[in-house]
Amino acid sequence: MGSATSKAARKLPREKPSWAGARASDVGTNAARPVASEVKNEAIDKDSRDPHFMSNLQRLGPVPVDHHMQTIRTADHFKHMYQTRAQSEAEASSSNSVQNRMLGSTLSDLLDARTAASSQKELDALADKYNIDMEKFTELSRYVNSPSIDEDTIVVSTDGDGEEVRSMTAIWRGPNFGDTRHR
Repeated sequence: MGSATSKAARKLPREKPSWAGARASDVGTNAARPVASEVKNEAIDKDSRDPHFMSNLQRLGPVPVDHHMQTIRTADHFKHMYQTRAQSEAEASSSNSVQNRMLGSTLSDLLDARTAASSQKELDALADKYNIDMEKFTELSRYVNSPSIDEDTIVVSTDGDGEEVRSMTAIWRGPNFGDTRHR
C-alpha cells in the first residue's frame, strides 16, 4: 500500500471559463421582489382568505358562551389537599391522639393484630389500645385489611435466568375466631 497515493492529484482550473455564467440573467434585469407592506391592501386581504376555513366557521355557527361557568383553581385545590393531609397526619401522630384517627402504618399494625385476635374480648382491647370506636373498627374491617398470604398457594419456580420466582394468592383473613376467611 505504501505512502504514495494511487491516483494523481486533481487539478482545478486557475481561470474562470468563458461559458461560466452565460445562462445566468443579470441582477439588474430581475424584477424587484416585493417587500412586506406596512398597510393592508387588497392583495394581502385576498391572500389571507381561506375558503375551507370560512366554510367550517359557517357550518359551526355562533359559539354559546356560558357566563356562569366557574373558574377552576387547581393550585388552590392541591394546596387545600396538602394542608388537610398535613393536619390529619399531625393529629394522628400527636401524643394526645384524636378518637378514630391514626396514621396508615398504625392502621396496618392494628389490622395485623386483628388477624391474631382469638376472641371478641381481644378485639375490644385492641380498639381501646388504638383509641378507635368498636363500631368504626368493625365497619372499617369490612372494607380494609392488611395483606395476607394463603400458605397453600405458594408456588416456587425458576425463570429463564435461573432466578427463583415465588407466586402466591392473597386472601382476606379476619380474626381467628369464627369463619371470616374469604378469597
